[in-house]
Amino acid sequence: MKSCCGLVTVNNEPVPLKSVEVDVHVKGHVATVTSTLGYVNGEERPLEAVFVFPLPGECAVCHLSAKIGDTEVVAKLQDKQKAREKYDDALSSGHQAFLLEESAQSPDVFQLNVGSLPPGESAAITLVYISELAMQADDALRFCLPAVLNPRYTPQDMDRSQMATVTSVPADTVPYTLALSAQLSSPQPISKVESNCHLEPLAYLNPDKTQATVSLSPGHLFDRDVELLLYYQDAHKPTAIVEAGLDSAEPGSLMGDPVVMISIYPEFPAAATSSLATCGEFIFVVDRSGSMDCKMHSGKDAKMRIESAKDTLLLLLKSLPMGCYFNICGFGSHYEHFFPKSVEYNQKTMDDALKKVKGMGADMGGTEILRPLKHIYSQPCIPSHPRQLFIFTDGEVGNTKQVLDLVKINGNSHRCFSFGIGEGASTALITGLAKEGSGHAQFITGTDRMQPKVMQSLRYALQPAVKDISVHWNLPDGGSVTTLSPPLKVLFHGQRALLYAQLKGENAATPEGSVTIQYNLLEETVKNQLSFCLRPTGDTGLTLHRLGARALIRSLETEERAAGPEVKALREKLLQLSLQSGVSCTHTAFIAIHKGSGQTVQGPLLHRPVPTAGMFFGAPMPMAMCCSMPPPQMAPMARMARMAPMVELCGMAPMARMAAAPPMPQMFCDSAEDDDGTFEDDDDMYEMARAPPESPTDPLLQLISLQKASGSWEMESSMAKVLEKTDDELDKLMPVGADKAVWATVLALLWLYGFRLDAKDEWQFVAMKAASWIQAQKVDCVSQCVQAGNALLGCQLQQETLGL
Repeated sequence: MKSCCGLVTVNNEPVPLKSVEVDVHVKGHVATVTSTLGYVNGEERPLEAVFVFPLPGECAVCHLSAKIGDTEVVAKLQDKQKAREKYDDALSSGHQAFLLEESAQSPDVFQLNVGSLPPGESAAITLVYISELAMQADDALRFCLPAVLNPRYTPQDMDRSQMATVTSVPADTVPYTLALSAQLSSPQPISKVESNCHLEPLAYLNPDKTQATVSLSPGHLFDRDVELLLYYQDAHKPTAIVEAGLDSAEPGSLMGDPVVMISIYPEFPAAATSSLATCGEFIFVVDRSGSMDCKMHSGKDAKMRIESAKDTLLLLLKSLPMGCYFNICGFGSHYEHFFPKSVEYNQKTMDDALKKVKGMGADMGGTEILRPLKHIYSQPCIPSHPRQLFIFTDGEVGNTKQVLDLVKINGNSHRCFSFGIGEGASTALITGLAKEGSGHAQFITGTDRMQPKVMQSLRYALQPAVKDISVHWNLPDGGSVTTLSPPLKVLFHGQRALLYAQLKGENAATPEGSVTIQYNLLEETVKNQLSFCLRPTGDTGLTLHRLGARALIRSLETEERAAGPEVKALREKLLQLSLQSGVSCTHTAFIAIHKGSGQTVQGPLLHRPVPTAGMFFGAPMPMAMCCSMPPPQMAPMARMARMAPMVELCGMAPMARMAAAPPMPQMFCDSAEDDDGTFEDDDDMYEMARAPPESPTDPLLQLISLQKASGSWEMESSMAKVLEKTDDELDKLMPVGADKAVWATVLALLWLYGFRLDAKDEWQFVAMKAASWIQAQKVDCVSQCVQAGNALLGCQLQQETLGL
């Protein structure tokens, strides 16, 4: 094989993307992100670069510009089909053109075409988007810069020609560099900033610490998502922020009127967080596609995703309340349930389920989540047992919008808790499932453990939630409000909601308005009243306007997919809203044209897909395993709607580092590809290697696996082994007359509190069940058992600490 110098792909082709600079401006709960991509054509012929990359699923893309030499060209947002035609015409006329469009299947995937770039020419492409910051369980706001987009399985009944084509190389060999800086501003003081990457020290810009700057340390290796966790003081305080409209915009239009953003983040009292339901139907839907055989992360001793999911199912099954109902569904190219229908939770059904969990593998082919969800929704709900879905997936599906539409249609019959596993899980899918299913979304990335995050969501499912949420506006005469966000149904402990509304009418006499937010929690009514200015001044930047427009665009897109005769009118409404607000949607695209020499390019343009970071078995994904490069005679444009499917979405990143990737052994390609060089099933590549032998079982999981469904433990040799004692030692120190099961259960509680307090989030429900079971026995030996257990295990724990 020949070798090339410089930055090349696996096929020894030069890579035109050289650098990425990211500037983040955070104002409260919202971030404006400016990414500048530096392209250079180091070849001897004109080329077209194609870059497919992930963005946050709910972001508003609002700007594209290109700087060629000293000339800057600002893109215009146009009807997508017209933009494509102009792009083709420009290239055929010898001009340079830039096209940015959103995937028709998933709102978190975008494609940028850069062509025709003359030999030796450089171009700097600037992309701007606005995104809400997600609230975390510890009150942090999370900003995420996606670095990886995993391969997405496309169901057989979908048109694969509509899928975007990407190429990927190992994440630690990406040949373009990343620099990131962030400017932070908040109404409340900024306490601290944390990250999964190395940061320069936080620098405050004013005495009250409401403004600060932070940046990535030099030499960052962009082999994972970049996360910033921002901590503000008084995070639960509700806020109302008003942004002025454009003077030049049409009066009464969305961009001409003020827009208000309401932040709701209820603080739950102890009575709510300690109150847990004892009923419900819990259905655990687990991805068993081949991609679940990846490692959780690239670090040492990382478990396979499927093994971590199995450990989590053990915890969930041990934590469920007696008398509830449950079932487990595994899905891939097909799906299967543990039981024909949900069964009552007891010792027998729990034991049966645990036996089946042990036999689970990542052996079910592709990732088709739509069919199992349809089957679940077709089953009747159980009276007095609210249905709760827990969906575990690495988020690698190509029909995201179909899935979310189905969940939305059935939103009144269940709640949906979703978990994105590993780097590259689709934010649109994971957050969308929870949003449409009135649940909560969690992402397990880097070295995160799956178990504490899942148990946190189980607590949300069992705890009371904020319900009956209403928003009442109080405006002067002549004023009115048009809500831009969908109605808010429910909020859990630790969840925050942002609502957008357009303020209409002239309010010259009264400069202020107010809004009252009312909701019910634990049968009590809570009210918050916020006042706001109706005539804001200053440079707005239209941040809130565009996020409000994005919220309305998403709602209209959902309506459009479900519409019949009205689909044409909805499409026109969407198109006009997108063009008016400058926020892209599925029907629009950004197009910029730089008129060059006007000389027609002789022969075909060189086609250069920009390789991007992917993951394979928890490590970088080699491009040779997932892509076949386009033939030399490929047409100059390779856009989403027209590209031949090399593979339906391999991994990549708009801001990641890449260098040359080594070629993969040919046997992988031969065994995974069809005759035409493409993969018949995106997850087939994962079937070519299996997980290594399981690591020794965690003593915590060993102990929990011995617990009965009732919450008790039995005295047995396997329990003595976990406690690192002999059977004789356990028998000799048992108080005279004590019940053996009570003694064993007290010992288990002492071990949990004494030796694994760091993992309390994982075993809290197990311990609560155990304490409740002991109390239900109404025996007099509990205090003696605690005293003897402390002596045996070397602890000094009080009976009250154990919940007894």
